[in-house]
Amino acid sequence: MRIATACFAAVFAAAVSFAQDADPGRILFEKTCARCHGSDGNGGELGPAIIRRLPQHNDQQLASLIREGLPGGMPPSQVNDAEMAQLTRFLRTLQRRPGRPIVRMKVQTVNGATLEGQALNQGFDDLQLRTDDQQIHLLRRAGGDRYREVTSETNWPGYNGDPGGNRYTTLSQITKANVAHLGPKWVFTLPNTGRLQVTPIVFAGMMYVTSANECYALDAGSGRQIWHYQRARTRGLAGDASGGTNRGVSLAGDRLFLETDDAHLIALNRSTGELLWDSEIADWHLNYFATSAPLAVGSLVVAGVGGGEHGARGFVAAFDQATGKEAWRFWTVPLPGEKGAQTWDGKGIQHPGAPTWFTGTYDRETDTVFWPTGNPSAEYNGDDRPGDNLYADCILALDAKSGKLKWYYQSTPHDLWDWDATETPVVLDANWHGQPRKLLVQANRNGFFYVFDRTDGKLLLGKPFVKNLTWASGIDDQGRPVKLPNQEPAAAGTKVCPSQDGATNWFSPSYNPATGLYYIQTFEKCSVYSKRDPGNWEAGKTYLGGSQRTSPEGPPERVLKAIDLQTGKIVWELPQPGPAESWGGTLSTATGLVIFGEEGGSLMAADAKTGKPLWSFQTNQVWKASPMTYEFDKKQYIGVAAGSNIIAFGILE
Repeated sequence: MRIATACFAAVFAAAVSFAQDADPGRILFEKTCARCHGSDGNGGELGPAIIRRLPQHNDQQLASLIREGLPGGMPPSQVNDAEMAQLTRFLRTLQRRPGRPIVRMKVQTVNGATLEGQALNQGFDDLQLRTDDQQIHLLRRAGGDRYREVTSETNWPGYNGDPGGNRYTTLSQITKANVAHLGPKWVFTLPNTGRLQVTPIVFAGMMYVTSANECYALDAGSGRQIWHYQRARTRGLAGDASGGTNRGVSLAGDRLFLETDDAHLIALNRSTGELLWDSEIADWHLNYFATSAPLAVGSLVVAGVGGGEHGARGFVAAFDQATGKEAWRFWTVPLPGEKGAQTWDGKGIQHPGAPTWFTGTYDRETDTVFWPTGNPSAEYNGDDRPGDNLYADCILALDAKSGKLKWYYQSTPHDLWDWDATETPVVLDANWHGQPRKLLVQANRNGFFYVFDRTDGKLLLGKPFVKNLTWASGIDDQGRPVKLPNQEPAAAGTKVCPSQDGATNWFSPSYNPATGLYYIQTFEKCSVYSKRDPGNWEAGKTYLGGSQRTSPEGPPERVLKAIDLQTGKIVWELPQPGPAESWGGTLSTATGLVIFGEEGGSLMAADAKTGKPLWSFQTNQVWKASPMTYEFDKKQYIGVAAGSNIIAFGILE
């Protein structure tokens, strides 16, 4: 919230006499701030509207903002507690008022129907109308005073589109022949945000995008805002959530599901943004947080938590979509005495990590949730946790209805390098060496590409997919990595490849059944890992066992790779100039394209068979998100978050 300098400075520097028959907070605001922000808070001659910004702050945060000021904006102000209470109470009444007058309209459609309701937003050609049944109608002018109703013919209803995790589309309008004519159709900027990590989802013509504790509903054809939900960010959080990270929502029926920074799961009405329920997943005071999109599965919604670098004990939990009541919970680290506890030999089990911060996938045929887990805490020092440390660095196959474990695979037993297994486990049905098989595929942060039979967890293939891999020579017959000597972190530092960022990470892969190739953005770089005593666990603080830095030997490299599913062989690769710091993923199409965020900031398209670059658009942003696609009003769009912007691309006519 930006409140003009002159307004509050004048308020708090002067003595104010309050009339006995009026709200003293209102009088205080009107005498000194109305010229800047308007008497209703909707903006004035010198200042912005503040109504929509007030929900960003709770009362304590609002008081701190007024007293401490903003760099380059409002200076600090001396306000006594009585004045602050009066002013805050009045500001909250502004917050509850409409941001602008309600405009009702009656429109005729080309099919002869009459629609009447609240006009949410409109331009020369488009109108968003909410009828009295709370349904949203997306309209386009069809000549004169008539409108036609539009929506999406092909949706993108979850983080990866398909719940199985494969970002592959059968939409066919954007092809190798016309991709050179791809260009931006609209841009929507999320205010007060940094590098967004969200993947937009689209359903019935509406797009939903998020930042921390915020959700925007947009017209997917124009980018116009329809509604905005926001709650105050939590102060004092540990981890990524403190920086505003959020990767998106999940949708089922008329409900959207969003994880908040303080590890709550909330449900919103998808048409209005109204809060339907709010369930605590975990107590954030114990170093939990949440950043990723939940996963809608049947009548449940499944969510995970962050906190691996802070000693939180990980778990996956499922909640009833209608009520928010918890249905089941699977802990990723057993308690002492439980099955698997023997893999934690020492006091490290007390604050173990193994978080579940990234979105899992779902197989409808076997009714199985596949959820990836993160690293153990005190990650660079394993002295207090000898053993494999189950179920850290695992893919968990969980029964969707009960949460019971069907099988698991641990990619990095006794992880000392922060190699979470939190890379998308992709559900595929494909021929495997000539026979139809139900597969699960993951390119892991540790540098190995895995193919499993997803019905029983049998490992079918485990092969390196990066050149810089020094910690293991391969995978043995038991499915375990064959570790190489002298690769553990040491006080003096140990060079290990891949780097702490991993050979890949949470940015999205995709698979094209026509080419048989799996497309993944990779890092070719190494880290120098240093070991130290993690000390005692404390709430609100990291719980590490050392540190890491990028190795100065050899320049890091970002490389798009196409992996043969049957053999693990790299069929082609596309190196990208730059410092290897971007985190954009891939989208593959039935028309033979791979669309991805490249290291230099461009959204690019390459030939799926050869890797030849075919198109690019420079966003001048460091990628932190992966592209998606949808069809709206019979036109195919590519949507992606770039910096603080959501950009929708289509063929320019």
